[in-house]
Amino acid sequence: MATELDRKEVVVVGMGWAGSIVAAELAKAGKNVIGLERGAERKTEDFLLAHDEYKYVIGQELMQDLSKESMTFRSNPDEEALPMRQFGAYLIGTDVGGGGVHWNGDTWRYLPYDFEIKSQTDEKYGEDKISDDYLIQDWGITYDEMEPYYEKYELTSGVSGEQNPLAPERNIPFPTPPMLMTPLLQRFTDACENVGLHPFRLPSSNLSEEYTNPDGQTIAACQYCGFCERFGCEWGAKASPITTTIPAAKEHDNFELRTFANVVEITKEDDEVTGVTFVDTRSHEEFFQPADVVVVTSHTTNNTKLLLHSDLGTPYDPETGEGTVGKNYTHHITPEVYGFFDWEYNASMGAGSLGVSVDDYNGDHFDHSDLDFIHGGSITMKQLGKRPIAENAVPEGVKNWGAEFKTESLKAYNTSVAATSQCITLPHRNNYLSLDPEYTDDYGRPLLRVTYDFTDHDRAAHEFMTDRIQEIIEEMGAVSLNRGTLDEHFDIYKPLNDHILGGTIVGADPETSVLNNYCQMWDEDNVFVIGGSSLPHNGGYNPTCTVGAFAYRAAEGIEMYLDDNGPLIDAE
Repeated sequence: MATELDRKEVVVVGMGWAGSIVAAELAKAGKNVIGLERGAERKTEDFLLAHDEYKYVIGQELMQDLSKESMTFRSNPDEEALPMRQFGAYLIGTDVGGGGVHWNGDTWRYLPYDFEIKSQTDEKYGEDKISDDYLIQDWGITYDEMEPYYEKYELTSGVSGEQNPLAPERNIPFPTPPMLMTPLLQRFTDACENVGLHPFRLPSSNLSEEYTNPDGQTIAACQYCGFCERFGCEWGAKASPITTTIPAAKEHDNFELRTFANVVEITKEDDEVTGVTFVDTRSHEEFFQPADVVVVTSHTTNNTKLLLHSDLGTPYDPETGEGTVGKNYTHHITPEVYGFFDWEYNASMGAGSLGVSVDDYNGDHFDHSDLDFIHGGSITMKQLGKRPIAENAVPEGVKNWGAEFKTESLKAYNTSVAATSQCITLPHRNNYLSLDPEYTDDYGRPLLRVTYDFTDHDRAAHEFMTDRIQEIIEEMGAVSLNRGTLDEHFDIYKPLNDHILGGTIVGADPETSVLNNYCQMWDEDNVFVIGGSSLPHNGGYNPTCTVGAFAYRAAEGIEMYLDDNGPLIDAE
């Protein structure tokens, strides 16, 4: 029997970016909020002298424990799904702050085209441009409507950047100037300009200077130490929930943070959601947290899993096309070309978002009339700070072991670098999330089952983008290069297919979406779901800024719901 706790107005499940934004905003508005996080609390001081690549990158110190909660994977609906045993394409954070602690810091706004991809594609190229197997749809909201929420997130994070010449003109400047221009990035910039492209320094939440945000939280200036992705920042110089929104929420007595609380079910009584059930991961005690509103803000996979376990919404059926929970599951594909040069740069220094990008082949910035794909991706070169274990590139033809490998990898460390693309993947009818009929987690619940593989659209876009990257690398003067390829099938253990979206998507129609554009469930007025799971497709950028923007919009919607006690949007 679960122990029942005191009722709250709002319970938030997961205290990463989305959850902490909602908690802070509602606490400021005077609402009674509890945030539940299955892991421990992390603070900046926990990462002092934490430059341990083996512990954090290889050992996945900040990631979900797959021995207790994994997922099963298969390439298509006819295969048997088997449990995932180690991380690769999936980087599911745990502890307070979630993935917002170990991210690189790329902070992009999606393009106007992304929000209206179906209608704009049909208008320009015709309804038969791509097969009906690709489940693209408009999001039920436009870029202009989202812009104020993008601005809120950027001001909270203190984003460092400069105007993308191919994106809409910003209403407000970036809160802080762009990061430094290095000799390596200047070479990339010059090469891009030489081939007629429009380079700019990408928007970064590794800050170029110290910044105090509107909530009074101060983020330090980046030291360019090179330990961002998969690491917490020891300087407090990377915008994250533990440096911004969680401290802001904690300033209010009406906010409570409860750690080691793993939510296993959203509870319904008499056909009404009444709260959540969670297990204390230390004592294994079970608790029921009653609440007027339940806000689900975990990882894409865990958000979808929780709705499916709780029988909220209708599971997606790929054979009939009916149902919405689990639909539109996507990854990024990452075209890459590694260049080897006869000049050196300081490879050990850098930052997660220290880079230059071009957007000429993203969205609909170029004509797709004679191409067998739509959209595209941004192309970026970063100076991340190379890691000796994970980044050991050598030219093609060199064995990956022995004396020759050691010699060539040492030579290549300061003379090689990759340019990559965050490249679109479209949702496909056979790529989806469901519950596994055989395997269970540590709590006896079915594991989430992932059904996913590359599509013909992925292959066409990947080949085109790789060609464009190669043109830039060759213009930089590469003496040799390694050109990335797309495998025959998706490999869950390869790390270049990340940014996992979909499963509980927003939209204008409950027949094709789980949520309205306030991230409120069509089927359950008092349940809101925010995160990567809310986005109907992957754009040509990292999705974090868009998730943050939706979190600010959802917080606004939850406050309206609590005050008015009704649905926010009628279905079209």
